Parts: sequence; C-alpha cells; structure tokens
Amino acid sequence: MSTHPPHHHCSIAALATGLAAVVLLCAPVKQAAAAPQESVLARIRANNELRVCIWPDYYGVTFRNPRNGQLVGIDIDLSAELAKDLGVTLTHVESSFPSVIDDVTAGRCDIAMFAVGVTQQRRERLAFSAPYLQSDIYAITTRSSRVIKRWEDIDRTGVVVAVQAGTFMEPVMRERLSRATLQVIRPPATREAELEAGRVDVFMTDYPYSRKLLDNADWMRLVAPPTPFHVLPYAYAVRPGDAPWLARVDDFVAAIRRDGRLQTAARRHGLSDIVVR
Repeated sequence: MSTHPPHHHCSIAALATGLAAVVLLCAPVKQAAAAPQESVLARIRANNELRVCIWPDYYGVTFRNPRNGQLVGIDIDLSAELAKDLGVTLTHVESSFPSVIDDVTAGRCDIAMFAVGVTQQRRERLAFSAPYLQSDIYAITTRSSRVIKRWEDIDRTGVVVAVQAGTFMEPVMRERLSRATLQVIRPPATREAELEAGRVDVFMTDYPYSRKLLDNADWMRLVAPPTPFHVLPYAYAVRPGDAPWLARVDDFVAAIRRDGRLQTAARRHGLSDIVVR
C-alpha cells in the first residue's frame, strides 16, 4: 500500500559547495481564511425586513389570542418599535424555548424577542442584549391542594413537580430539588392540564406566564418564594459574532428604557413589576 506525504507548497534551492545539494524548503499550505459573515443589520436594510422569533404561547410577552388569532404582548409591541426605528417591515417567526438557539443561529430569524432568559447554556450559543426584564421562579398549584400550602412544601418526598421542557426552570429545578420528583412536560401536553388532572402536584413558571394562569383560571393558586429563589434576567438574543447588530440592539434597549416605551408596554401587559430599572 503506497502512502503519500501531506501536500506542501515547496521551493527548491540548489546550493553548490563542492557537492551539489538540493534543499527543500517546505511550508504547509494555509487554509484560506473564512470570509466574514455579512452583518444581520446589513441584510435587514438590504431586504427591508426584520424577522423576529417569538413563542406565541407566552402570555403577556408574545401571545396569540386564541379567540381572534391576534398577537399581543410586550415584545409584540417592542418588536414593532424596533422595526419602526430601523425603518423596515416586521415579520414574526414562530419559535419556542427548545428551538430558539437553532432558529437564531441558523438564520431563520434575525433576533429572538420573547423574554429569553439569559442562562449559561444559552450564553454559549447566543449573544444577548442588555436585559430589559427579570423574573424569579414561581409555583402554581390548585386552590384545593392539600399537598402544597407554602413554598417549603414543594421539595418533599412524594411531591411531583412539573416544568416546561426547554425553559430555564428545567435545569434550575433539576439541580435544586433533592426529595421531590421532577416531571418535564413536552407539547402537546401542558403543565396546566397535568396539574388539573392530578398527575403533578405543582409546576414552576415565571412571572409573565403566572399572569396568564391567574387571569384565566380561578382554580389555580400562586405560591411565591419567601426570598429570591432564582432571579434571571431576560434579554433579546442574536447570532454570536455580529458586533454591529448586537450594538444596534443594545442601542434600542437603552432607548426604550430612556424614553418610556419599555415602561408603557410593560404597563399595558401587566409586567411593570419585572422591568429592569
């Protein structure tokens, strides 16, 4: 079997010192540097379109009203403001917490605007703007529950605690629970249905989603932690390595905090309590 040395770019110099000698001066061929990717900001301007990833089941943030199909929420309002500031049209792209990393990095949208929690896992794959909201973790149980009366009842032997797959509550509760059983809920199942059916005793959520439940179901009860449990900043997510686009998004966040648009949108959707001051 013949073997071949790796390909090299070589120059040959002949030296005469009584005896003819040939010296091969060889250097490996360098790979051509990858062309830098065009900034998303340039593409947005060229196409006159801003594509924003949303999760249409996020009450108060990016929620599709089942009665009329209309999208409402703080980030529906603020994505419209960003498009207006850029002078381009707005397109919403459906995403979710399990798929947001792939959706953004693969370029299916230019930015994720649905109160994305800034977790270490997501930081490794996405770039985040300055935060604009923050939320702790809250528990939801039934009003009639004999198992969960207060926060301290959650991590007890025999208690089944549900979390939505892909949310930041999943890794946090996996780490923090020592006695209770964790159940990860994946669509089409929902945390609310599992709780109502009695298959779980309690589920963990954040402030915006808890508003949906308490506004729409009088059989559920909120259990708040007595002290901060795991407060997480929420921000907008973009593809990493694109400094011009991230800088423009940060400018937008600074502007809406300064000029009152953030507070106005938060007030409209019941989220004033979690605005980053």
